[in-house]
Amino acid sequence: MNEPSISKKKGERGALSIMACDSGREFANRIITALNKVFKNEPHYIPLRLTESEEVNFANGEIKTVIKENIRGDDHYIVQCMDDPLSDRSINDNLIALFTAVNAAFQSDADSITVVIPQYPYSRQERKKTREGITAMQVARFLEVSGANRVITLDVHAEAIMGFFSTAKLEDLHASHTILKHFQNNYSTENLIITAPDVGGAEKARFYSKVLKTDFAIVDKARDYSKAGVIESMRLVGDVKDKNVLIPDDMVGTAGTIINAAKLLKDKGARDIYVTCSLPFFNGPAKERLSEAHEQGYIAKVIGTDAVFHGANFIESNTWYDEVSIAPLFAQVIYHINAKKSVSELLR
Repeated sequence: MNEPSISKKKGERGALSIMACDSGREFANRIITALNKVFKNEPHYIPLRLTESEEVNFANGEIKTVIKENIRGDDHYIVQCMDDPLSDRSINDNLIALFTAVNAAFQSDADSITVVIPQYPYSRQERKKTREGITAMQVARFLEVSGANRVITLDVHAEAIMGFFSTAKLEDLHASHTILKHFQNNYSTENLIITAPDVGGAEKARFYSKVLKTDFAIVDKARDYSKAGVIESMRLVGDVKDKNVLIPDDMVGTAGTIINAAKLLKDKGARDIYVTCSLPFFNGPAKERLSEAHEQGYIAKVIGTDAVFHGANFIESNTWYDEVSIAPLFAQVIYHINAKKSVSELLR
């Protein structure tokens, strides 16, 4: 029997319960650890734990989720990480698993269902460039049809995705404050300049520059959209000579853009170059590229969050990578939602 962690009172949301799909379990456990620290001073506190569930995989590739405890009336949260470097599951496998988990919670009569996905899948397919679908919108519709009332994600690639939801609410969290605090506590901010990796990252770079009280520059790139991931040319707007550089980005995929930007900055006289990213996907050849760039002195460190969880072995074997946990931020948002407190200050 699943005992509620906080009893329901008049005017409050249902008892808080959290479950995870298989690829979301590590991140969910980190959220629960952070939540238990928040809740420990609450009256009648019972430590939170994961609601027991099972992800069943059939021989033909179909997936279903079975919830093994009573969640009727709960304020229920389902955690899933789409890109899971520690498993052989594809993003599509994890997305379908999430849909089945959401609908299982809906069929189990949860009072409210919140999907916690630090990585919003298909976020770069938010508009038409030719004869193609707007897949980011399809994901939103599928989540709503499955039964989701709310979605919490991190640094969604395109803010337009918020408009794709008709019945569910999208909460877009930002990793900037967490990463900045970590950087200030562990790295020198003297003689530092912030550099946007492209024009689209100028707003984030300006925010970092304002917090750290530094100048900022922009790498202007021309992309060949006829070929995936191909950059035609890059030029620097600003002066980085004899300065350490911090490049903030929302995601690192194959790392080609970041490494080319770092090489350009080095050619312009930059000293140590640091990269921060909310979503360190490191797809395809990224790991080898970043290791080589680190050995050649182009990149001093890549600082990413555990929104994409690479595991302790990855961190130990790749000295260029530094991980900071974003789970406490998700825990704070979940706590505020469950307690019916404002979350606006947490979304900035």
